[in-house]
Amino acid sequence: MKALVIGATGSTGKELVEQLLEDSDYTSVSIFVRRSIGKSHPKLTEHVVDFSKINQFSALITGDVLFSCIGTTLKLAGSKENQWKIDFDIPSAVAVEAKKNDVKSFVLVSSYGASSKSTIFYSKMKGKLEDYIATLNFEQYLVFRPGPLIRKNTDRLGEKISVRLIKTLNSIGLLKKLKPISTAFLAQKLIKAPKKLSSGMIILEVRQILEFN
Repeated sequence: MKALVIGATGSTGKELVEQLLEDSDYTSVSIFVRRSIGKSHPKLTEHVVDFSKINQFSALITGDVLFSCIGTTLKLAGSKENQWKIDFDIPSAVAVEAKKNDVKSFVLVSSYGASSKSTIFYSKMKGKLEDYIATLNFEQYLVFRPGPLIRKNTDRLGEKISVRLIKTLNSIGLLKKLKPISTAFLAQKLIKAPKKLSSGMIILEVRQILEFN
């Protein structure tokens, strides 16, 4: 299988690419990035692109499985408008071109609580993205909704505190739906899903992600 990845410079994306390169079922890995990740591997093809000019590289979006791990925080984006451009506009535009190019499987890293009807901006944005990609009718559409992620060497203080708090509550039987998982664990499940799951749209909440083998 030929894998395509957007969001390869993020914590989950980095783990995903590393594991894809080691998985013999994936014969090639093409990544689309705004800046080089500085990695060389026989299976890896890196495309440094301007996502606002997708017509310039749309012909390159060809393969079997497209993984979307792209996303940012409101703090890093600087505004809700900029966050929307990154978290919604980019993956939706790439998905459109992938469908045109007959990519069969789309794997989306969404978020716990994603819903187009949510009153929370982030959750609503993720939900709208899920819904939009569903309208494209990929043969296989897999949506992962993880809770808090444990990232290697994270410098996000709020993230560290929230993960510790939720782990403590989990230990006494509370908030199990929000159990934190590592980006390495999530990447492992993302890679396995297109090979093991059926066609159609499948949503994996935290419990399903943890139990999926």
